[in-house]
Amino acid sequence: MAKLIYVNNVSLDGYMEDERGAFAWLPMDDEVFVVYTDLLRSVGTFLYGRRLYEAMAVWETDAALAAQSDLMSDFASAWQAARKVVYSTTLAAVSTADTRLERRFDPAEVHELKATASSDLTVGGAHLAAQALEAGLVDECQLFVWPVVVGGGKPSLPTGMRVDLELLDERRFRNGVVHLRYRPLGQ
Repeated sequence: MAKLIYVNNVSLDGYMEDERGAFAWLPMDDEVFVVYTDLLRSVGTFLYGRRLYEAMAVWETDAALAAQSDLMSDFASAWQAARKVVYSTTLAAVSTADTRLERRFDPAEVHELKATASSDLTVGGAHLAAQALEAGLVDECQLFVWPVVVGGGKPSLPTGMRVDLELLDERRFRNGVVHLRYRPLGQ
């Protein structure tokens, strides 16, 4: 069975977005970008909430991004190669290839996706990830902790629920980012 991995950037104080909804405090460097690309390359399906999908769709809809560098071209290729499932009650249509729009998150359907997938899946977006964690579907959390305190905003991890985790791996980058891999206990 494939793993469902929650991947997210998080400030040191636990937020994925600041109070304005921005994540511009995440200056990507080549070393971190390569790790992201390798992670994407290993994934066959991305499960997205609407906002994250709209932010990521530019990797297919804006060819100028990939043209900026070999690293960005590699990232765009990895992103485009995966299937996408977008969960939204408000999105009218999707703008990228090999993308399916779902109106609601169905844990049984995601379990079936995991059971039949030949490679891992990721879940992105705090609300969607919270639903997957609550349903016991998340097999791994990969958090990129950035050396910044933003003081408030959207929490990277769900509030109002407890999930005990086991540390699987950690990696420090020269720019101060720490990549942490956890496995939810009891899975």
